[in-house]
Amino acid sequence: MILLISVVAGVVGAVLGLGGGIIVTPALTLLFGLDIKYAIGSSIISVIATSSGAAIAYLRDHLTNIRVAMFLELGTTLGAVTGAFVGGFLSAKALYIIFGLLLLYSSLNMLKKVNTELPTNVKPHPMAEKLRLNGSYYDKALDKQVSYQVSNVYAGLSVMYGAGVMSGLLGIGSGSFKVMAMDMFMKMPLKVSSATSNFMMGVTAAASAGLFFVRGDIDPKIAAPVAVGVLIGATLGARLMQRLKSRTIRRLFIPILLYIAIQMIWQGWGYKG
Repeated sequence: MILLISVVAGVVGAVLGLGGGIIVTPALTLLFGLDIKYAIGSSIISVIATSSGAAIAYLRDHLTNIRVAMFLELGTTLGAVTGAFVGGFLSAKALYIIFGLLLLYSSLNMLKKVNTELPTNVKPHPMAEKLRLNGSYYDKALDKQVSYQVSNVYAGLSVMYGAGVMSGLLGIGSGSFKVMAMDMFMKMPLKVSSATSNFMMGVTAAASAGLFFVRGDIDPKIAAPVAVGVLIGATLGARLMQRLKSRTIRRLFIPILLYIAIQMIWQGWGYKG
């Protein structure tokens, strides 16, 4: 059963760029009654497996924009350090609500362009030119080469800094923020946003996995089937995503984004920390 759920998590994570943790963690805690710390440890492994399973296909087809990934990781890393250092001075309740509202706003904006296949009227940013962030890929669903420009570089970096603060302060993942920053603010194609988010999450998770292992939060009996299932699912998901149109991926992504937004607002409203 864990293996089957992990396969589904891998497919969803690879297609939407959210990692497998969004399914693995609640499934292990709610369905199997697993301690949350072991569920989170397995979730970290699932994110690495998702990223690894999808990486080859996405890199081969130039869907992953490594330059954008490394640039945005600067914001995430600085934000995480900030969150860890100033945790005692910031209101976690306010952060939950603010970022929940930001996700809610973004999901409603995504809803307005749910039938949009590729970004239009994109104004290229001078910094994107300097850093060579613009790119192109072959879209198998549209059967054509797609070139794209990156816009609003600083806005995307700011969102990622805020997501890093959230991650460092509250210990939550930020896959939804990564996709949102690239899709909504930087005006990148959704497929590129999803693939690049997958790559970024894998780098982040790999960096923190050692700490979870040393603390004993990764149980091999649980993490092993999760890793195998997610790896299989991510490999299938990577192939599936390239055959889907962006509007289809967006229709799958919006309900999940709405769910995360409402959950964050609800947690902030009732936060006791």
